[in-house]
Amino acid sequence: MRTSDDPSEQGAGRHSGAAGAGLRAGAFGPNAGLRAVLLDLDGVLYVGDEPLPGAGEAVERLRERVGAVRFVTNTTTRPRSAILGALRRLGFAAGEDELFTPAALAVRHCVSAGHRRVALVVDDALHEDFAGLERVERDVDAVIVGDLGSAFAFEPLNRAFRLVMGGAELIALQKNRYWLTPEGLSLDAGAFVAALEYATGREALVVGKPSPDFFGAVLDTAGVPPAQALMVGDDVESDVGGAQRAGLRGVLVRTGKFREDRLSASGIVPDAIVDSVADVPGLLDRL
Repeated sequence: MRTSDDPSEQGAGRHSGAAGAGLRAGAFGPNAGLRAVLLDLDGVLYVGDEPLPGAGEAVERLRERVGAVRFVTNTTTRPRSAILGALRRLGFAAGEDELFTPAALAVRHCVSAGHRRVALVVDDALHEDFAGLERVERDVDAVIVGDLGSAFAFEPLNRAFRLVMGGAELIALQKNRYWLTPEGLSLDAGAFVAALEYATGREALVVGKPSPDFFGAVLDTAGVPPAQALMVGDDVESDVGGAQRAGLRGVLVRTGKFREDRLSASGIVPDAIVDSVADVPGLLDRL
């Protein structure tokens, strides 16, 4: 296990404690009162179709240690049913009510805002997660953007641009910069959402991480306040920074898309940095 000991990582919202730079004294000790752990998926529990070493055991130890475990992802290339199935095939005992994706939050927002007619800029496989909304191509109330992968091109982006310019709300399922695939780092939806924001002059409503509403909705299902919850992820901005702004503790893992230069440039000080999710149970036990 490795915790942050670089003095340059101090000073942005979290402060140094006796356990090491970037750690608050007693934050993860026996009296920390942690009752829920939120776990990012790709890059934390697995990469592609391969679970990371010790991840399955870590999940079970965390269940025993804190009680509530929630699986949270910004993945928008696969529907919720496929993600749940993949988790189970890889050996993670994930309950139906323990997995949270941005699509459900987008649907909830649209219902609340009275948006019935929506245009989807997402992979066709994700359409099933929007079954409660009317999918149309014109006279839309909202444009919902996810990850199209290699299908991102001028035509779908220009169609979304025109709809937003016509008055539709721009909703981003997530705004991640990039993600780690088995072939290497790849652009994520955030780059294309940013292009639409620039062209339209409108700011997208982001419903996935790092939205405080996303973290709040997850914790509501566990009946746990943010101060008694911990987020574990490989994205210093969406996972750790988002969690900290929502009142949770944030642990960064050095797997997946973790990059030292992004950590340094982010100005975010995680509550702890560990080599992998396999180190998290021991972190909670020992610090």
